[in-house]
Amino acid sequence: MAAALHFPVALLLLLLACAPSVEPAIGVNWGSLSTHRLPPPIVVDLLKQNRVGKVKLFDSGPDVLRALMGSGIEVMVGVPNELLGALGSSPAASDVFVSQNISRYLVKGGADIRYIAVGNEPFLTSYQGQFQSLVLPAMLNLQQSLAKANLAGYVKLVVPCNADAYQSSLPSQGSFRPELTQIMTQLVAFLNSNGSPFVVNIYPFLSLYQSSEFPQDYAFFGGSAHPVVDGQNTYYNAFDGNFDTLVAALNKIGYGQMPIVIGEVGWPTDGATSANLSAARAFNQGLINQVMSNKGTPLRPGVPPVDIYLFSLFDEGQKSVLPGNFERHWGIFSFDGQAKYPLNLGSGNGGLKNARNVPYLPPRWCIADPSRNLDDVANHLKLACSAADCTTLYYGGSCNAIGDKGNISYAFNSYYQLQKQNYQSCDFDGLGMVTFLDPSVGDCRFLVGINDSSSSCVGCRIVCAFWAMALWVLVYL
Repeated sequence: MAAALHFPVALLLLLLACAPSVEPAIGVNWGSLSTHRLPPPIVVDLLKQNRVGKVKLFDSGPDVLRALMGSGIEVMVGVPNELLGALGSSPAASDVFVSQNISRYLVKGGADIRYIAVGNEPFLTSYQGQFQSLVLPAMLNLQQSLAKANLAGYVKLVVPCNADAYQSSLPSQGSFRPELTQIMTQLVAFLNSNGSPFVVNIYPFLSLYQSSEFPQDYAFFGGSAHPVVDGQNTYYNAFDGNFDTLVAALNKIGYGQMPIVIGEVGWPTDGATSANLSAARAFNQGLINQVMSNKGTPLRPGVPPVDIYLFSLFDEGQKSVLPGNFERHWGIFSFDGQAKYPLNLGSGNGGLKNARNVPYLPPRWCIADPSRNLDDVANHLKLACSAADCTTLYYGGSCNAIGDKGNISYAFNSYYQLQKQNYQSCDFDGLGMVTFLDPSVGDCRFLVGINDSSSSCVGCRIVCAFWAMALWVLVYL
């Protein structure tokens, strides 16, 4: 009975297919691992202000998808790696996932869901093969579920892969890791047969961060004094070299013409010496300019990637810092939707526009009481920074040089804002005090939190909701 309430799927797909294509092919990743989440309707307004026509999500949170309904923005929803096993082992669970997270939003005036990202870098070396055998079964079941819903011709399945899935000393010699060759051949054959692109995440910043011998200018797009010569081709930046390594790897398994989408690419602005505003602006603007020029790469001249999704839209203060403190600072906007630096997305509206109607908490901050002895503050700092984000205080961070008292105040305030400015959260055994004077110093910004009390962890909710549905299916069907 519920299906009868939906706008006819065939007519919906015809209308969407006839709609004007969204230009340019620059999208953004919208993550949810933040301690201060902007309400989704404000984020969608921000995307529309900046003419961002494509967005990639890491889950399928209902509040986000509802906000995207009617926006005209193309959407890639994500399936967390933790759900691959359930989806691959149960066609019924796959049907439920598609019904609850895809078809219910693909209605008249709904969300324009174009892709389902099956897993997130599931072949990453550090996973030690944990998800490797789960990807294809999940894709097969999801494809069947999409076909049942008459959506298989419109919604495409993809698998975002990390660039460590392939390797080479020179781009033309690129090949997939030996243990992945068979599964990649099967995966790419599946993608090709269903008209899906290959999605890859490329991060020249990480190459620079992880190796002191990596030439800094080779990470950017202004040319390099250390180009890579590969036969008749010369590479002047790491992005082109990495991209063509993938092209060569695809060619070796018989799919050299496979369309490629860049699922993640970007540069962080804090948390490491090479992560700063000027470097992030130079990299991202150079990347956008190159893509818009349609120059392509030596192995694909005149053929740029199909789409590129910048990583990321916002800073995410709850991301793991195991790779480095920079992990929480990839946003082209700060957590509250304020542009960090001038950036032309090539969409015809010049620089970035800030978020509107941000529901800030009152303008007050928690700082260390200047009249108190702070010798016994270590445990309080540990408490504050174990809950709140203090990564800007460490080496390479924008707040690293504000002095000991400044560091203490920054940590106190981060915790205070995380606790929604609860008065007791600024006590710290009498060492903290509330001030109405902004204590920010130079580039070190003391934040004021967002009144996001109605929000919660999108990823947590979607995972829990899915498992509840999957359990119902397995028990009762």
